[in-house]
This record gives sequence, structure tokens and C-alpha cells, in this order.
Amino acid sequence: MASLPLLYLFLFLHLSLPSTGVSERVLLRSLGDGGRGADAAVDLNSTNFDEVLKSSPTSYAIVEFFAHWCPACRNYKPQYEKVAKLFNGPDAAHPGIILMTRVDCAMKMNANLCDRFSVGHYPMLLWGPPAKFANAKWDPKQEKSEIDDGRTSQRLLNWINKRIGSSFNLDDDKYENENFLPRNASDPEQIARAIFDVEEATAKAFEIILEHKMIKPETRAPLIKFFQLLVAHHPSKKCRRGSAELLVNFDEMWPSSHLSLNSEEATQLYGRDATESTAVCGKEAPRGYWMFCRGSKNDTRGFSCGLWVLMHSLSVRVEDGESQSAFVAIRDFIHNFFICEECRRHFYDMCLSVKTPFESTRALSLWLWQTHNKVNERLMKEEENLGTGDPSFPKSIWPSRQLCPTCHLNPATSTEVQWNEDEVFKFLVKYYGHTLAPLTKEASTGQSQTDLLTTNDSAGGAVSAESVPMWAALGIALASVTFGALACFWRAQQKNRKYSHHLRSLKNI
Repeated sequence: MASLPLLYLFLFLHLSLPSTGVSERVLLRSLGDGGRGADAAVDLNSTNFDEVLKSSPTSYAIVEFFAHWCPACRNYKPQYEKVAKLFNGPDAAHPGIILMTRVDCAMKMNANLCDRFSVGHYPMLLWGPPAKFANAKWDPKQEKSEIDDGRTSQRLLNWINKRIGSSFNLDDDKYENENFLPRNASDPEQIARAIFDVEEATAKAFEIILEHKMIKPETRAPLIKFFQLLVAHHPSKKCRRGSAELLVNFDEMWPSSHLSLNSEEATQLYGRDATESTAVCGKEAPRGYWMFCRGSKNDTRGFSCGLWVLMHSLSVRVEDGESQSAFVAIRDFIHNFFICEECRRHFYDMCLSVKTPFESTRALSLWLWQTHNKVNERLMKEEENLGTGDPSFPKSIWPSRQLCPTCHLNPATSTEVQWNEDEVFKFLVKYYGHTLAPLTKEASTGQSQTDLLTTNDSAGGAVSAESVPMWAALGIALASVTFGALACFWRAQQKNRKYSHHLRSLKNI
């Protein structure tokens, strides 16, 4: 019987949660993150070109095709780098908009890649959506994608500004000249970009937990329950996989008998830096910047926005029978691990006001929506009085009429908002369940995740298992129903193996 749970776990980890290539993770994590003097533009080659560009969170990409022996290319590199530093990496003035890369066509391994794009001179700059570069059928000449006026950094930036309607400057600092922020209040499709922000928020939350040594005997159970929720329902496959790996190794990494040790003793005990082996959402996260949740100032939106998007996404993805356990997992996670004391207390007080257990996805997602609006209403007044809000993204009651006209019962001229909760629930399911989905292509079908999650506006529950591929439904079902038991079984097996190893060591003394 012991082999059956292990078989389920194997199926879950290897079918439901495809891994991401190491080269992609390393490259994406290192955008502008190298040592002092490291290039901002990312060097690509035939082995990682499609993988990296297909996975990029940016809206646009520039690829410079060059040859290392070309004097003009060597002279052009500083010009290209000046622009790349504006867009690549967490310290860039405008991260997450354009991925700037280069390919050395003088390397034999890149010959077919350069032929694919009909490279006829050096340097040659091509522009387009990142995923489109990975399409072998794309003809750059037919698409008119070559940048024909980028011989200096200023001319290249002028070309970019003209193309996307921006006004970036070479001397922009971070959070300066922010005229290209996403207009989340009026464009429902912007939420699709938040898949990168929920990865960022998940990774950042766990990073904070480790940095502040918040895993203690009394917080183990809440953290394990939250990991179980993430394994089953996190919108990112990378985070589902990372959470699963952390969960099954939890006792090995944080034995309950050693949680009271100081940091020096813990390092000696574990023999490694925990942060290096706890990449909950892949090694590229946290990236250090935000997409959908990017504010116009350094200290606005960001992490708190990403956490709200994650919680809303979880609330519409759970099934009716999981709604109460999901509520408890979210409540206890915020109560134990959200480091803003006042925010944590306010949220916990609102949770304590819930007197009846949740019995449906609808009830949970609507409660979280109402709670979020109460928080916005309170912060709206405080930020107005103190002048601490984001002028580009002021707090408001949502969804706005632009996002969901049918959610509002009263006319626009009315000062009081009346909600059609059936329509609000449909909006939440579509917005945080269907539209918020991984943007990468499925290799086997060529369909995007957004296409695979077909819209189902019935008010009866969360994103149904019928609307996802069979392998994903199997993984979610296994995770939802059996993962808690499997994790306990797996941890028990680990303890038994350790005990046996200890006995063998004693015999050898």
C-alpha cells in the first residue's frame, strides 16, 4: 500500500507540474543582476534563444545580431548598453517593458539561428513581441521589424519612443518619467501580466519568512497548510512545483526539534544556505520588479498588490468543499507571516468577524472582494490625509464601471455604489481565474494557457476541472484530495531513512 501514495506523488510532480529549464532560470534571473560591470543586454544562443524569449514577461524585445570580430559591432556595443540599462534588470529605470538581447552570429552554433532571421549585415536589430521571436515561421522582413535608425543610443531610444508612444530618456532614474504604466482600471486584459507578480509576491513572501526566521514550532502547521493550498491552486506552475518540493522536504529543511537554534547553529546543522535551496517559484524569482503591480513610486503597490492578486486568484480556484480550509489557510498565513503589524491585525480582525464557515467558492471569493474594498476604503482616507498614496493608482472601490459595467446596479451619477453580486462573482472568476493565467505557450498544442482555460461564467463555482487539460485536472485533483496525507507520509519516510542512516553510522563507529 505504501507504493500507491508514492505513485500518486510521482504523477503529480512529473505530469501536473512541468519543470522549467535551468538555462532559462539562470538567464532570466541574471538580467542586469551580474557582478559590477556586467552587461545589461542578455547574450543568447541557439540553445536558449526560443526558451528565454518565449518565457519573457516583457511586452517587447530587441535582438541585436552581431559578430564579435566586427569593429562596428564593438563600437556599437556601448551605445546598445546605454539603452539596455534602462530596461533590463531590477535596477533598471523601466523594467519589465523591453527585453534587450544579443546573438553572436560569428559563433558556429548560432549559424542556423542567424539564417532563420535572414541576418545580412552587422549589427542588425530586430523588434517584436518576445514570444514571436520563438516562432520559426516569423519572417522579419515581411513583418517590417528591423530597427533602421538605431546607430546611437539616443537614436535607438527615439525609435522606441516613437514606436510605443513613450518618452523615455537616457538619464531616467528608477520610478522617474513613468508614462508607460499599465492602466489597470480600464483594461481587463492587463491582469494577465500579473502572473509574474503573483510569482514575485509568493517568492518575496517566502524570502521574508526566511530572512526574519519566522518558521517556528507554532507556525509550522499554518505554513504547511498554505503550501498545500499553493500546490493545488497557485496560478503559476512554477510556484506549484516549488511549493510541492518544499512541502515534501519540509521536515528535512526545518526539523521541529531545531527551530529554536540561532542562525549560526542552524547554518552548521543544515550545512547550506536555506535560501539557495528554497526557490518556491523558480530560481528567477524574485526578479526585483513588478509588472501589473508596478507603482509610479518606489514605495507604492508592489508586494501588497501582488499578495492581494494571489489571494483573489486562490479564492476563485478552490472548489466549494475547499472554501473553508482555503479561508483558514489564507487567514493563518497572513496572521503569522505578514510582517506589517497594523495590516495583519486589521485583516485578522475582519477574519474573526466571519461566524459561519464558508460552503462555496462564491461565498469565499465575494467575502475576500468585500474585505479588499473595506481595506481600500480605509487606506483611501489615510492616504488622502497624509499624501502617501500613488497619484497614478489612487485607492478606489472596485471593480470600476470600466472593468465591470454589469457589476454596478445604480447609475454612474449616484454617489452610493450598489452591487450585483452575481455579476461581481462572474467578474472575479473570469478576471482572476481565466484571464490571469500563464502566458507561455503549451508545447504540445500551441495554445496559450488563456485559451486552454475557456470562459465559464456560471455562478456555481470556481474554475472547473472540465475547463483545463486532463493532465492538469489530474494533478489538481490529486493535490487537493491527497496531498496533505502524502506529505505527511513522505515526511515520515524521510524520518525513517534518517533514523536508519543514524543507526548504520553508530554501528560503523
